[in-house]
Amino acid sequence: MRMVELIQKKRDGQALSPEEIRFIIRGYVEESIPDYQMSALTMAIFYKGMTPEETAELTMAMAQSGDQVELSFPGKTFVDKHSSGGVGDKTTLIIGPMVAACGVPVAKMSGRGLGHTGGTIDKLSAIPGFKVEMEQAAFLEQVNRIGISVISQTGNLVPADKKLYALRDVTATVDSIPLIASSIMSKKIASGAKGIVLDVKFGSGAFMGSLEEAEILAKTMVNIGHSLGRETVAVLSNMDEPLGRAVGNSIEVLEAVDALQGKGPKDLMEVSFELASWMLVLGKKAKTRDEARKILEEAVEQGRAMEKFLEFVAAQGGDTEAVSRKKLQIAPYKAEIQAEKDGYIHRIDARTIGVCAMNLGAGRETKESAIDLGAGIYLQKKSGDYVRKGETVLELYTSDLKKAGLVAESLKDVVFLKDAPLLNKPIVAKVLDQCCIN
Repeated sequence: MRMVELIQKKRDGQALSPEEIRFIIRGYVEESIPDYQMSALTMAIFYKGMTPEETAELTMAMAQSGDQVELSFPGKTFVDKHSSGGVGDKTTLIIGPMVAACGVPVAKMSGRGLGHTGGTIDKLSAIPGFKVEMEQAAFLEQVNRIGISVISQTGNLVPADKKLYALRDVTATVDSIPLIASSIMSKKIASGAKGIVLDVKFGSGAFMGSLEEAEILAKTMVNIGHSLGRETVAVLSNMDEPLGRAVGNSIEVLEAVDALQGKGPKDLMEVSFELASWMLVLGKKAKTRDEARKILEEAVEQGRAMEKFLEFVAAQGGDTEAVSRKKLQIAPYKAEIQAEKDGYIHRIDARTIGVCAMNLGAGRETKESAIDLGAGIYLQKKSGDYVRKGETVLELYTSDLKKAGLVAESLKDVVFLKDAPLLNKPIVAKVLDQCCIN
């Protein structure tokens, strides 16, 4: 096979065979196919697309390009969850212990944050002593023993995706549904789960701007999962404003603790219960979503979800006392944003909040950026609330007083007020599984 002929084939809108796709991925990882040829192919895919069969084959070829985790303990069905990225999304910290407390093991490899969206590993790193890196044998032993472990991704997990994503980022080919879907699903396949729950977000703070775009991506990923023998469900959730009230690292852990005790913000609790319910269904602990919801609510009310979280933190070296007493590091400088008039809040722009939290130090502009675990933004008010002029809407936390002033200026227009009350929109817009997209 010659790469130039395969580029031409895709350029002309023809489907690549499984053998051709595997040849491409193997050659790119082994560096016999150079970046300039792979760039040409990704641009051809961007314009011509891929068939469902091609996309599934690309996903599997990428998943098999490096290490793969074997999750096969007798009598246990492993279910993984993936979020397409959002502002204030700390759901892994909540649903992992909830689901594990109900008997479905959670073995998860997560990433660090980059840009305006946060990362689960950064949030866990805000817990003193918590170890985010672990050898695979120890990782699996912990899951078998207590039912949950969350660690950073291994260096050789899906190396094809690492190379391909970096290339797409600098060649304007990120916004391709087949390439996005195969990137996400290849990591889930390589991580070993037999069931996959996808939280596909849409809105100003998400990668997909509209519900329609998110639904196309969700359908593609659900079809990939099922074609590769993984039960897959996609939950489409709104990210027009931050999820919950806390955006940062330490402050998101503290909000997760509240949620595990049943005291989290309404939108955060709703998304968490929805995702966790489908994990129990795929994990064969409940037949229906409603049955699963009742099981999860009992785990929270009886304190078992919080107990599992503390057991999980202790197992990975974290300070459970600091978590229980909510004594995590919060940045020393605080600034407030007040409402400039009376009115009902109709929207608090998620993307702007995420970018501003990053600028306060809570996130990374580049992979090399240092992170301030105590920095962040707290929403005293949310959409639907009525505020009076001078009331505090946002609180900013940072270790750099100069940053607080600059960010405060950027946040003046982030809150959208109107005279009329806001009509409630459901945070979960739609749920897709194989039976409803065929």
